[in-house]
Amino acid sequence: MQDNPNRDDLQALVGDLAAIASPLQAYLEELHSRYHPLRDGAVADYIPELAKANPDWFGICIVTVEGQVFKVGDYTQEFTIQSASKPFVYGRALEDHGRDFVLSKVGVEPSGDAFNSIVLDELSNRPYNPMVNAGAIATAGLIQGDNPADRMNRLLEMFRRYTGREIRLDVSVFVSERTTGDRNRAIAYLMRNFGMLAGNLEESLDLYFQQCSLLVNCHDLGVMAATLANNGINPITGERAVAAEYVQDMLSVMYTCGMYDFSGEWAYRVGLPAKSGVGGGIIAVAPNRLGIGVFSPLLDPRGNSVRGVQVCTEISQHFGLHVFHNNADDSRLRAALTGRM
Repeated sequence: MQDNPNRDDLQALVGDLAAIASPLQAYLEELHSRYHPLRDGAVADYIPELAKANPDWFGICIVTVEGQVFKVGDYTQEFTIQSASKPFVYGRALEDHGRDFVLSKVGVEPSGDAFNSIVLDELSNRPYNPMVNAGAIATAGLIQGDNPADRMNRLLEMFRRYTGREIRLDVSVFVSERTTGDRNRAIAYLMRNFGMLAGNLEESLDLYFQQCSLLVNCHDLGVMAATLANNGINPITGERAVAAEYVQDMLSVMYTCGMYDFSGEWAYRVGLPAKSGVGGGIIAVAPNRLGIGVFSPLLDPRGNSVRGVQVCTEISQHFGLHVFHNNADDSRLRAALTGRM
């Protein structure tokens, strides 16, 4: 232990002590205890490496736009981000090309189909949206860079700004994704046939497989979600992760398309922009208020974390976070954060 801890260490210690004393911390601990015994669902196994996940892993993290952090459970356990990477890469493509060009290549309509469906919009020949595999592959193809390594490094730097730390690639998962990715290759060839995917097809697919194979933890998801809630500025580091003008685009497609073919019911019941991944992560954003990260690898048939859906539903309803809720009365959330009405 340091004899003279620096100012940042002291601030972190004060923040940790405040979080422990907060009613919100107690609420999250009760929520974790209540849903940890839930054993519904199954670990993803269509990618062999994902099947190794422990079904007991379960973490919850809430990060406010003021930088307060509340976490419980396996919040440091790393897992691959998978499809939860899609809105962030979409934001990078928007910064690289602008809204109109990206929209000419990737639509924003909910598909109503499974995330890995081999289907394009019959009128425009575009993938339906950037949250399904077809749209995400097309989005990866839009990331600028002089070569594949440069493009990947730009994504790594982008995710560093969102998480506040360096993240790394799980090479075993990447190789597993690449080896079993024939369905995604079929999607890519279909898009190239209609002019929606230019350049080297295998390089774009590799970048997509790599973005899905990045290692994060539940705390990272909470910070990433809070960064979007904070209009693109990481509330922990103060660093801007994405241009403010594109945050609304990212949140819009997350709200309408982020939870696979459960997106409509999620919007109805939970009412928050969100994105899930088959690694077991869910990010949910309460704009101007907080971000939620949940991790549990047991998935429902649509590919969403079973515990994650339950936890986000509870949190949203308990604190009135639904985007169409009358947010004039924030008393319950305020009391949970401060201990005062």
